[in-house]
Amino acid sequence: MSIRTEKVASLLQQELGAILQKELPRSGPFITVVEVKVTADLGIARIYVSIIGTQKEQTEAMLYLRDETKSIRKILADRIRHHFRRIPELEFHEDHLYERATRIEQLLSGVRKSTPENDEQ
Repeated sequence: MSIRTEKVASLLQQELGAILQKELPRSGPFITVVEVKVTADLGIARIYVSIIGTQKEQTEAMLYLRDETKSIRKILADRIRHHFRRIPELEFHEDHLYERATRIEQLLSGVRKSTPENDEQ
């Protein structure tokens, strides 16, 4: 990525994080904008979100984000219109890194518990 696309991605990540924090219902899952990747022509922004909650809550949150993409884009445009001539199209993708890290930690904890202590050496 070029310096410009990195700056745009960083700005979008900050603003989208703030929008999602304020716009989503508080009773739902916890949603974090993990990463934003912007195409070289700044036409498309791929937003990777981590959703912490039950499987049902995760599915509903992704459906909500995809259904409300236009309204989220409009809110974003109102916030950053002085930075861009054209606001990129938004594509939301779920990032499962948190779930994988939690699973690895569970597996490692299980291994630690099952191995005998080597205090005798």
